[in-house]
Amino acid sequence: MSDGTIVALILALLVVAVVAVAASTLFHRRAAVRQRHGAEYTRLERSAGGRQARAEFAARRRRVAGLGIKPLSPERQARYAEQWVAAQERFIDSPAQSVRTVASLVTAVAADRGYPVTDAEQLLTDLSVHYGRQLDGYRRARQTTERAETAATEELRQALLDHRALFRELLGDQATGEPGTEQPGREQPGREQPGREQPRLQRTSARQAERASRDTSDTSSAR
Repeated sequence: MSDGTIVALILALLVVAVVAVAASTLFHRRAAVRQRHGAEYTRLERSAGGRQARAEFAARRRRVAGLGIKPLSPERQARYAEQWVAAQERFIDSPAQSVRTVASLVTAVAADRGYPVTDAEQLLTDLSVHYGRQLDGYRRARQTTERAETAATEELRQALLDHRALFRELLGDQATGEPGTEQPGREQPGREQPGREQPRLQRTSARQAERASRDTSDTSSAR
């Protein structure tokens, strides 16, 4: 094999290696974008193509960067968390009212952070920049909330959970102002800590069973 052939093979291998590295980098970069923006980005990518999706989200990022999004003070963060707990505890007796209240809390926190909330669709678009992974659930929760009086209890329970997912992220870690981040060992208002009791709405069935058991026992004693 001549020297020229060896050099040509080496160059070819180098080209293949460079192309492979570039392709791998691009793949992981796009995967990271999809992970960050969730189903919202994937949906746009499928309908408009990858280049248009990237351009659209770049424009969204520029808009949100200009909104002056700010962290909440610890006092306001704690106040919203307390309001959430109170609203969630009403779910057992009044599911529809509970879901409407937590929906208004999500909107209130978004507005307090600096997001314009008068245009519902624009709010969804703005939230997609930092909260794309919660957006599908939030969109479904809003639809359920609009028909809360006729929705089934299980639908309302899921709507509350979806509202809560976004609420938690919007509340965020106010020490850094970054959405959804936490400092190790720091308890976040509105978040359940490992080993604590589950939310009351998830104990509804247990409570109802306990009440039924007591009623049966009282009836038997009376006889």
